[in-house]
Amino acid sequence: MQLALPIEWLPASGAAEQLILLLHGDASNGAAMAPLAQALRAEFPQAALLAPDAPLVAPGAPGLHEWFVEHDLCDGNRAERVGTALPPLLDWVRHTQRRLAVGPAATAIAGFSQGAILALETALADDGLAGRVLSFSGRFVRLPTQAPRHTTVHLFHGGADLNIAAAHSRSALQQLATLQGDATLDIAEGVGHVMHPALVQRALFRLRNHIPARTWAAALGALPGLPITPEKH
Repeated sequence: MQLALPIEWLPASGAAEQLILLLHGDASNGAAMAPLAQALRAEFPQAALLAPDAPLVAPGAPGLHEWFVEHDLCDGNRAERVGTALPPLLDWVRHTQRRLAVGPAATAIAGFSQGAILALETALADDGLAGRVLSFSGRFVRLPTQAPRHTTVHLFHGGADLNIAAAHSRSALQQLATLQGDATLDIAEGVGHVMHPALVQRALFRLRNHIPARTWAAALGALPGLPITPEKH
């Protein structure tokens, strides 16, 4: 799958040390991820930052895209629609990793709303395709029955989100804890369905400071239960 790239920011010099892929929400486009991309670029200047346009044209104004059809979306058809969108996205991620010579462990996939749903599902479909997944105002299609072992999941949500309720992220954290997965949760109370600057700052904090549990396990030569860190902000 070839995707248009409104944002493809590479390091000013030298090879990319990290790859950060940004997936926009429904009825939007890659350019809408510029505020997050700018914050990440300032924090990680040697990262390659890419924000593609989703492949489907969304109804409404020109230039809007979606990863899967949002019209009449419900619990009965969500799994099928996301399942159709996922394989070509996985192929695109792998192709981008090869093209920029950045491995899975140094890859992060971040998404907002529809893009967050896709980002979360990549962690279940191909554990370890990315070392980190960042979900802003997203949800799993279905709560996982097995936690990723090679991907850390960072959940960010507005407590007043009326489009995708924060309860989905709380349930995801609880389920991943039960399955001994590696995950964090940050909730901004009073914030709706937006990528709020406070949550962007928490994402930068998580990327800088959260040491994946698999790293600790490797250092200790053991496979302990993986820590779960819920926090509200």
